Amino acid sequence: MSDAILKIDNITMQFGGVTAIKELSFNVQKGQTYGLIGPNGAGKTTIFNIITGNLKPTKGFVFFENKNITGTKPNKVVYKGIARTFQNIRLFKSMTVLENILIGFDAQANYSYFEAIFRLPRFFKREREIKEKAYELMKIFGITEFANTNATALSYGNQRKVEIARALATNPKLLLLDEPAAGMNPKETDELANIIHKIKSDFNLTILLIEHDMKFVNRMCDQLTVLDYGAKIFEGKPADAIVDEKVISAYLGDFSHA
Repeated sequence: MSDAILKIDNITMQFGGVTAIKELSFNVQKGQTYGLIGPNGAGKTTIFNIITGNLKPTKGFVFFENKNITGTKPNKVVYKGIARTFQNIRLFKSMTVLENILIGFDAQANYSYFEAIFRLPRFFKREREIKEKAYELMKIFGITEFANTNATALSYGNQRKVEIARALATNPKLLLLDEPAAGMNPKETDELANIIHKIKSDFNLTILLIEHDMKFVNRMCDQLTVLDYGAKIFEGKPADAIVDEKVISAYLGDFSHA
């Protein structure tokens, strides 16, 4: 029996007369770090949007833990155990680092509207527990000192950490990372790789990763799928991808420097 936590089953996505994804299928096994790579415009982020319910495919299905979640609303996808980050970092500009991360705990509040309105003891107890968990996440990412700093005032690398920490606050089983190392220098990228390895182990995560940095992909991923113009041209190990003729032809610039 397959141990796939995520199954992409014959997905096609059309926008008018343009086919962004064509009959794509792949499985992500529980506990894997799985890469989804390809040139710009290959359809990678479109797949993330389909998985998280921001888009409904023209045809095909998304299965999570063997349940059909195709077209499920994004907030319900989060409750089922899927969290994501974005290619362009999305933080609440008027909020501190702590406040941004606390938002991720919304689904775990476990107190009633009545208890919150009247500030009953269970409300304060749960709020205190959530705040403690937020500080634990900030400690993992090395950003505790910025707890009360406006999140968008941080460096790009630290903003990315805040975004990933907020995603972790939703208590996901599957974490989707959209180009997490983009814009980072080699030192920041190395630090991020170490953090991702740690959180994957500590939080028992499965990770689906979009990334252009092939050194990062080789270090992080157990398996990957390569897309070109929305179609799968390769599926297998990263080490085999970099010598595959179709991959080299589609993605020569990035792969030749890997």
